[in-house]
Amino acid sequence: MIATLKHHTGYIAIIGRPNVGKSTLLNHLVGQNVSITSKKAQTTRHRINGILTDEQSQFIFVDTPGFQTQHMNRLNSVMNRAVTQSVRDVDVVVFVIEAICFDERDAQILKLLPVDKPVILVINKVDRLADKSKLLPFLAKLSKEFAFSAMVPISAEHGTQLPELICTIRPYLPESPFLFREDEITDRSERFIAAELVREKLFRLMWDEIPYSVSVAIDQFTVESGLRRIHASIIVDRANQKAMIIGKNGEELKAVATRARKDMEKLFGSKVYLKVWVKVKRGWADDLRALKTLGYE
Repeated sequence: MIATLKHHTGYIAIIGRPNVGKSTLLNHLVGQNVSITSKKAQTTRHRINGILTDEQSQFIFVDTPGFQTQHMNRLNSVMNRAVTQSVRDVDVVVFVIEAICFDERDAQILKLLPVDKPVILVINKVDRLADKSKLLPFLAKLSKEFAFSAMVPISAEHGTQLPELICTIRPYLPESPFLFREDEITDRSERFIAAELVREKLFRLMWDEIPYSVSVAIDQFTVESGLRRIHASIIVDRANQKAMIIGKNGEELKAVATRARKDMEKLFGSKVYLKVWVKVKRGWADDLRALKTLGYE
């Protein structure tokens, strides 16, 4: 009798404070940019599932917003709730910190870590560490703070030690059939990804000037003979922000739309017609109805 290969499938939450590299890590693990990244803190606002499948296992990584302890508005409260919910719902937790940098923001997240499921500490950005001899004492100190199942130093930006991280996670996945097709890399819709790509380009091109309270809504998404027609609205809080994003003769907005369109065509594998507007909605980040409309509730 030929033995059948047993599959293992599980959800893995990637949590940490803003700007420790959670989304970069997710994108490198699944091999595609399914979660947007920028220098601006808390670029990720939603739980985003990235899927990695090999012959044995299916890893469903849940990228979460950076846990916010300051500047609380309704939007940040919603995002913090997404983090705490993710920790409860998954099989494994990956807690990402920055090498030789553990502050009160990390300590706040440490209090959220579950004691009834495996928690793997990932120390990111080790490539930026000039004195590698500091790493072992740093890990020894953290091991006294929490009973981590494992500690894995990595560089998400360069992909260093990511195969080792996968091998570390694998034994904790429950035996289960695959939940997604083997070629799927995310459970998010193209409509959602299109909105995120516009927001990413906005932050990347104007990250110093653009305030945190900017969002993107997809007003129209149609597919006709392989051509995706997408109409998007950038939502801002004030009129002067609208003028800033549009720029002189519309140059800033055109640059955002062009770069977003190119990434969409690469990811979707088809031509994209993208039209982008800027709209003012005062106080949207504290407006429950606006947050629901934009998909945050």
